[in-house]
Amino acid sequence: MSGAPTTVQLAAIADPMVRELAGHGTVRSFARNVVIINEGDVSTALFVILSGKVKVFSSVDSGREIVYDDHGPGEYVGEMALDGRPRSASVMTLEPTTCAVLNHDEVRRAVAGNPDIAIQIISTLIDRARIATTSVKNLALLDVYGRIARLLLDLAEEKSGALVIPERLTQQDIGDRVGASRDMVSRIFKDLVAGGYIRIDHKIITILRKPPERW
Repeated sequence: MSGAPTTVQLAAIADPMVRELAGHGTVRSFARNVVIINEGDVSTALFVILSGKVKVFSSVDSGREIVYDDHGPGEYVGEMALDGRPRSASVMTLEPTTCAVLNHDEVRRAVAGNPDIAIQIISTLIDRARIATTSVKNLALLDVYGRIARLLLDLAEEKSGALVIPERLTQQDIGDRVGASRDMVSRIFKDLVAGGYIRIDHKIITILRKPPERW
C-alpha cells in the first residue's frame, strides 16, 4: 500500500494535530515482527501509526532486550531522529501495522503549515522524557520485585470495578520491560498469585489487591 492516507485512516486518529501530521505522509504497511527503525541508523523518517502496534526497544549482542514502550494507532515513533543524529532505539511491529511515513522535509512542511503541530511534537517529547526519567529512577532505586509491581500498577486499567491489564503480556514481555530474566518474573508472579494479589487468566492479569511496596 502506498500514497497518502485515506480519510477513513485519518479519521481513526483522535488528536487533530497528529491527524494533520499524518496527512503529509505516505502510507506503508508492515508485517508482524518487522524492524522499521534500527538503533544506530542515520535516518529521519517519522512513522505515524494508523493501525497495528509497535514496540520501542534496545538490544545487546547477547540477544537481551530492554523494552521502553509500545505504541498504537494515533501515536508516532521516530521523532527524535529529526535532528539528523543516529537512532537511539529500535522499533519493531508487534502485529501487522500500517503507518503514514514522513521524511524530514515533509515534517518541516507540516510544521510550517501549522505551528501547533510542533507544540504537539514537543509535548510528546516531554512526556516521553518524563517516562524515561521514571524508568531510570526505578532501575536505580527499586529491586526486581518493586519494578514488576510498579509496572503492573502503571499498566492496569479499571474495568467493571477491577484493575485489569488489557495487554496479553507474557512473562518474557514483562522481563524485557523491567530488565529481569523470565525465570525471576515467573518466581515473583507465583508469589503474587499465591498471596492473592493478582490473578492470571489466558494471559490477562487482574490485580486483586495492591501489591506491597516491598516483598
